[in-house]
Amino acid sequence: MFGRGSVERSRDLKAPRPARRWRRVLVLALTLGLGYAIGLAQPLVLRPPLVLGQDAISDADSSATRVRLDDVEGRVLVVEPARDRGTSLVIIYPGGLVRPQAYEWLSRRLAGLGHLVVIPELPFDLAVTDSDRAAGLIAHYGSSRRVVLIGHSLGGAMGAQWAAGQPNALVGLVLLGAYPPAGSDLSKAAWPSLVVAAEHDKLATPDELRAGMAQLAPTSQLVVLNGAVHAFFGRYGPQAGDGLPTVSRSVAEEQIVAAISTYLGDVLGG
Repeated sequence: MFGRGSVERSRDLKAPRPARRWRRVLVLALTLGLGYAIGLAQPLVLRPPLVLGQDAISDADSSATRVRLDDVEGRVLVVEPARDRGTSLVIIYPGGLVRPQAYEWLSRRLAGLGHLVVIPELPFDLAVTDSDRAAGLIAHYGSSRRVVLIGHSLGGAMGAQWAAGQPNALVGLVLLGAYPPAGSDLSKAAWPSLVVAAEHDKLATPDELRAGMAQLAPTSQLVVLNGAVHAFFGRYGPQAGDGLPTVSRSVAEEQIVAAISTYLGDVLGG
């Protein structure tokens, strides 16, 4: 009744079937893959909070500026001069995955010189997701003001791309560690651009920025910051793949402000 054949058949019924084993492997692989994808996406989806006034004061004039958040097709960090609303508008496009507040230091310095400065919060902190954001900002803040667009890294590339299609909306363009992407021809723009390079920048090297000058107006200028690196344009800490600085951040920031303020004086006529 309990012969050998019956025992072997019983063992066969209990043994895992190949199809069932592969389903388990597939479920495990999908679970691991989903976890890995969530890990990669988390820094994009869960962005750090937008906090004003942190690590942004450089001098008495920058401390006296007025800072607030507006909502113009999304949140905007707004920095106004201490005693008026500014006769010129400066828009800053942040670098890729960099929060707007990283450029509050620069905004305060420029507002201290009399410019209204706005920094939009971009989806996922990537200018490529909303490269024409400047249009809405100009419509809201630009009435009777001359407009200059500043962009760092990816923000500079996307700003140049937008400016190439709307050159009459601006009187100037500043590219910080950035150059125009292919097809963004600004060589016939009525205004010159300013390109600021960092000597030890390994993400957008001075040579790459020099090559990009071919797409800008012939009177455009290139300024190289001695000893500086890519991450010195914003206060967001070191950046992977960047070079090593041979000057302090404070020294580099003074060079940045000097180059931009001189340029703004030229294009704005004051």
